[in-house]
Amino acid sequence: MKNYTLGRPARMRRVLFSFWFLLSFALAAQPTEKIVKVIVAPDHTNWEYKTGEPVKFTITVLQYGNPLKNAALKYEVMPEKMPATKTETLTLANGSKVVEGGTLKKPGFLRCMATATVNGKEYVGLATAGFDPLKIEPTTNVPPDFQAFWDKAKTEAAKIPLDTRLTLLPDRCTENVNVYHVSIQNFALNTRVYGILCVPKKEGKYPAILKVPGAGARPYSGDVAAAEKGFITLEIGIHGVPVTMDVSVYNNLMAGALRNYWTHGLDDKDQYYYKRVYLGCVRANDFIYSLPQFDGQNLGVTGGSQGGALSIVTAALDNRVKYLVAYYPALSDLTGYLHDRAGGWPHLFNKDNYTFNGKKDKIETSKYYDVVNFARLLKVPGFYSWGFNDETCPPTSMYAAYNVITAPKELYLALETGHWTYPEQYEITNPWLYGKLQKR
Repeated sequence: MKNYTLGRPARMRRVLFSFWFLLSFALAAQPTEKIVKVIVAPDHTNWEYKTGEPVKFTITVLQYGNPLKNAALKYEVMPEKMPATKTETLTLANGSKVVEGGTLKKPGFLRCMATATVNGKEYVGLATAGFDPLKIEPTTNVPPDFQAFWDKAKTEAAKIPLDTRLTLLPDRCTENVNVYHVSIQNFALNTRVYGILCVPKKEGKYPAILKVPGAGARPYSGDVAAAEKGFITLEIGIHGVPVTMDVSVYNNLMAGALRNYWTHGLDDKDQYYYKRVYLGCVRANDFIYSLPQFDGQNLGVTGGSQGGALSIVTAALDNRVKYLVAYYPALSDLTGYLHDRAGGWPHLFNKDNYTFNGKKDKIETSKYYDVVNFARLLKVPGFYSWGFNDETCPPTSMYAAYNVITAPKELYLALETGHWTYPEQYEITNPWLYGKLQKR
């Protein structure tokens, strides 16, 4: 285990499409810069503490890079996603103050969230201290028929013809890469998986990368850049609809038929929405293995958030996967809230959702889909990356999954990141995955 801290018109259309796609992704993924910044930092540079060890947080309010004097401030300290254990309102005479954060008696995370009010506008900053995070244990448990359930599901799905349909997308192709919209049959007749396939044009056999998506619904562009480097890439959606439609179509779906899809069928393990999703990832691998350009051996899977979860799940369900890279995996230790600590996205059992979801059958169903229980099964090397400030996928839940992995694993911590990534994370994880797949 390794840990780390920190034609011309057509070509122009492709460039503009890629630019706007990447720009929109970056704008959505990272926080917007503001004139006033609230910086919070624990007093250990690695943000880690032993249980029982006190933490101090330094809170600084900056304007144009300088401490802002007499800023009105409110800060709260709490275990992540839990009620505040300390609250104070004060004025920062010199723009900065050190506050006592207390400690935790059990492994977990303690967060300080500070809100400064400047000219009637609120600015927020936070930092999260980890207490023996590598000792965090999951709260969920493995159903006795977990393996049998998924073995049966995969066997039944494998009987369904792939019924592959490929459509070349000329405007997205490059000199070296062909790009296709692909549709294959999923786990049952007339259910589909759609994605964007990128294949090097040069004759030969290539390793492949399955890219699995974060939550929501959206169009996809495919990973042409990796295909240019000599990889077959398949970027899939999970909802059984084409992935080349206008954004408004997906927005309407998320407001309608796909609204809260992560709760659909939660009272029955055979009907839960993620059954089609998890099996769809395996079916995507079936399709990759059918490609004549695939080298027949070297397959990796990667994604972030929901995609981080799907990376772990796919590698656990399908032994054809040789490597995985997972960023801030969701769906991890979902039952954490039932034990007075943070659970993973989509927070099925927190106080806001418990009245609707906190039923025995739904809790039991969650165990068949919890990433922790797939992490226990991993046998292939994985690279993982997240930050301590993630409010969507709490680090408590992610460590609950990471800590049960017995396969070779590496962790790169970008401590201050929330539910987003720095370029430096990809600069480490991408070469790792590319290198592994090309060296085999």
